[in-house]
Amino acid sequence: MNPWFNISCISEQEDRLKSAMRLVWEQHVYWTRMTINSIAFNLPDVDAVTARLLRNAPDMGNLLMPFYGNKIAAKFTSLIRAHLVIAAELVKAAKASNQRAAADAERRWYANGEEIAEFLSRINPFISRKEFQEMFFEHLALTKSEAVLILQQDFKASITVFDKIEAEALEMSDTITGAIVKQFQKKFKI
Repeated sequence: MNPWFNISCISEQEDRLKSAMRLVWEQHVYWTRMTINSIAFNLPDVDAVTARLLRNAPDMGNLLMPFYGNKIAAKFTSLIRAHLVIAAELVKAAKASNQRAAADAERRWYANGEEIAEFLSRINPFISRKEFQEMFFEHLALTKSEAVLILQQDFKASITVFDKIEAEALEMSDTITGAIVKQFQKKFKI
């Protein structure tokens, strides 16, 4: 039997949300990788690349706005922006071999990840705080590993880790999309 006949029907609205959510999460990990490279190798594009990375935060927040309103979208934007800023601080500290600053940034990074998982589970009962936090912590661990490998110039291994980061980001994206669809079923009727 042709596998295409087994595809469940989804509404156009759900398809658009899933595509947009996956796009911003893909951009999240790609621009993070580019920022890590720019910081690691003192590239002249570091400010431009970092600015583009930070634009990802409101892009992610804006996807929540139609469902949860401006206040919740702004809070999510703020949490994601903090996640990105702390990540850059962590890479800079690691590059400078400043273990104290790196440890502090990593502690704040995980606290921020915990806050993101708590926030999402609070606004949507279909997002498990525990499960999302586990996914997000895996994202943080993989991103740290990727940065270390880039700083060590083990590019092949960093690409292998990045493949895992991308898969993890898509899993988080799909988790959020699925939860929104369940929570707002009437908006997503076929």
